[in-house]
Amino acid sequence: MATETTDKVNVLQSEEWKKATEYAITDEDIARQQKLLGYEEASPLREYIQTATTDNIRNFAHGCGNDNPLHCEPDYAARTRWGGVIAPGMMAGIINAPMLGDPPSSEIKALRKSLFRGVHVFVSGSTWDWYRPVYPGDTLYSFSGDESAEVKASEFSGRSVIAVRRTVKVNQRSEVVAVYRALRVLTERKTAAKKGKYSAIEPARYSDEDIAEIDAVYAAEHVQGAAKRDFASVGVGDSLGKMAKGPLTVTDVICFHAGGYGFVPYAPTVGRLAYRNRQRIAPFYVKNEYGVPDVAQRLHWDPLWAQAIGNPMAYDYGVMRENYLYHYLTDWAGDDALVLHVHDEIRKFNYMGDTQFITGEITGKRQENGRNLVDVTVRFTNQRGDETVRATAVIALPSGSSPVIYPDAPQDLQERAAAMMARHWQLAAQKA
Repeated sequence: MATETTDKVNVLQSEEWKKATEYAITDEDIARQQKLLGYEEASPLREYIQTATTDNIRNFAHGCGNDNPLHCEPDYAARTRWGGVIAPGMMAGIINAPMLGDPPSSEIKALRKSLFRGVHVFVSGSTWDWYRPVYPGDTLYSFSGDESAEVKASEFSGRSVIAVRRTVKVNQRSEVVAVYRALRVLTERKTAAKKGKYSAIEPARYSDEDIAEIDAVYAAEHVQGAAKRDFASVGVGDSLGKMAKGPLTVTDVICFHAGGYGFVPYAPTVGRLAYRNRQRIAPFYVKNEYGVPDVAQRLHWDPLWAQAIGNPMAYDYGVMRENYLYHYLTDWAGDDALVLHVHDEIRKFNYMGDTQFITGEITGKRQENGRNLVDVTVRFTNQRGDETVRATAVIALPSGSSPVIYPDAPQDLQERAAAMMARHWQLAAQKA
């Protein structure tokens, strides 16, 4: 044990790791970021998934622990109002084909060059609004830009920047599918490591009885599915039930990646592709304790690197819990309902070994624009009793024989999306 501890200290004090944690948030970075607010551009990114298929929809759902047959079983889905498999709504966030657009100006390029270089970024929450389903055969494109950026003092890392980035997802028919606003926190790795706010947290350990209690939650989970949850049958204060996710393992992170989460534009790769990636974004690669350059995002599975930036152990991606939230909501709502809006706040880390217990209740019930809506509040609580996620959502429920339909995207947004896609097709024709 003493040798292991000494090796860990040596790793965390190595010149390579010191260099990787020395990058700072500068006044110049903040000033440049402010000038970029409101600038939107077509996304040139090619995600692992560009076009939805029956197989990758199922794989993504399974990567989130979601076995809802509406996403996973074509024969079942064919008998629903959708006529076939549809993707979980948040899958729109990981489907992207390159959208062609006009190049940024020299001023924009200068503002973005090495902006916040070497600074750690994590997702601290998001807001989603949905306007269309995603079917097999749909290709998604996007355009995005930062809406706001605020400098704050953080208990975890000292100086930080809280930035909201809006991404508009558009299908091949120029229809706005969803709008995703991600709350990103940019932190200084060195400050987080020195503060060590969470250093006293110990890894979770479980007895057979503990695992049996978690298994009992899994066994009792219910998928509403084809049974309509009618608007008239629910009331304020009703529980949405209980769901478990965990204990978190590295396997869970692997399954999430295998389901299609590519972490683009960093896009961890293998062999020659990894070599090329190191040439492209050298600061993203930090040598591990064996002298091997490896991705900075390995803090999601490498405890030593997580400790180097101030965490006691590896932890999940925030978007994993966001997708667990969507799974929870749709399990309750059923096939005929629509999750229209979600806002989530990721309040604490979900460390390896942690278990999340998800609960929710109806907090409001109303009719608006011909839709029967319920407002819900959801909480994630871990085995230590800490609230790690708080979320609200708006769900449209069926009433009698009337089907639920998606709202239209705001007119200005539809026009913007149509113009962006028209330019995309024009540039594609010129390249052909």
